[in-house]
Amino acid sequence: MFDLFPLFLSLKVATLATAICLVLGLGLAWLLARRSFPGRDLVDALSTLPLVLPPSVLGYYLLVALGRNSLIGRTLESVLGLRLVFTWQGAVVAAAATAFPLMVQSARAAFENVDAGLEEVARTLGHTEWEVFRTITLPLAWRGILAGIVLVFARALGDFGTTLMVAGNIPGRTQTLSIAIYDAMQAGDGRRAALLVAVVSAVATFLLLAARRLGQQVISS
Repeated sequence: MFDLFPLFLSLKVATLATAICLVLGLGLAWLLARRSFPGRDLVDALSTLPLVLPPSVLGYYLLVALGRNSLIGRTLESVLGLRLVFTWQGAVVAAAATAFPLMVQSARAAFENVDAGLEEVARTLGHTEWEVFRTITLPLAWRGILAGIVLVFARALGDFGTTLMVAGNIPGRTQTLSIAIYDAMQAGDGRRAALLVAVVSAVATFLLLAARRLGQQVISS
């Protein structure tokens, strides 16, 4: 019988990771697109770094930052009772860290495509920055942001290296689709691996087509 746990876990991890990237990425993308501040170039570089770092390196950084011997790890465990290393919650953090640059880059491009003059007119009419963002910037940039959400979800769904480093390969607990494929190949179960590959490929293809269509609508609008 086909074990559906890796599929359900991957969907849960990808959904939560996408939500994290959306909440954190929108604010950073807006700052990079609309504000100049000391260290802006460094922040821009650091937000893109996960795209170029090897997954094992990113996973190592997360292990050091979130492990029980770190300040963050000890605080989370003592205050919230939350342990991230070798748990499915750790898989969420790993997937979010890997996909975060895609959200920032897509949202930033969408914000930069919005006419700043329209925002300035709204400010002169007495609207606050939040009102300008909510009523002008966000409605005009939503297609690009939605394309970023789709890309982030697809990337988080297929993450392997960073997730394996942080969450491990524990069947029934932390084994996502990508890790299950690796596990099946290691066990010589080619049929199960092929089925899992087909599922991931179908979902990823659909998401990429959706993101491309949204991107084309942003360019034409």
